[in-house]
Amino acid sequence: MNCKIINLPKITDPRGNLTFLEEFNQLPFEIKRVFWTYDVPGGEKRGGHAYFKQDELIIALSGSFDVVITDFKGKLTTYSLNRSNYGLYIPAKTWRHIENFSTNAFGLHLSSSTYNEDDYIRNFQYLSQLENES
Repeated sequence: MNCKIINLPKITDPRGNLTFLEEFNQLPFEIKRVFWTYDVPGGEKRGGHAYFKQDELIIALSGSFDVVITDFKGKLTTYSLNRSNYGLYIPAKTWRHIENFSTNAFGLHLSSSTYNEDDYIRNFQYLSQLENES
């Protein structure tokens, strides 16, 4: 699994901190789409899929949530996102879901491709088969 936390630059100032990101400096891909998750009701999960080609960076801009990665053998790795100056890089063909949203959690998602329903893998067994064929 090639998921990794990316530390983003943090400029501290008594008036408040500032964080930024730039394509190819902090991100290993060009940004083609940006979307966000918010107002997720308690106990709900988001995600539950992978992408054939799309890479993604997820940042908790406000609040916190857990991103749970499932490898092809079924092993779970949980990344708790709760700081706006780091994000989780998730490469293509990585199964994930998001859970444990705090009140007022706001998740920013940066993607390497535009929306394409055909890029979604919504069946974990199919994803496992793809890996075994590689």
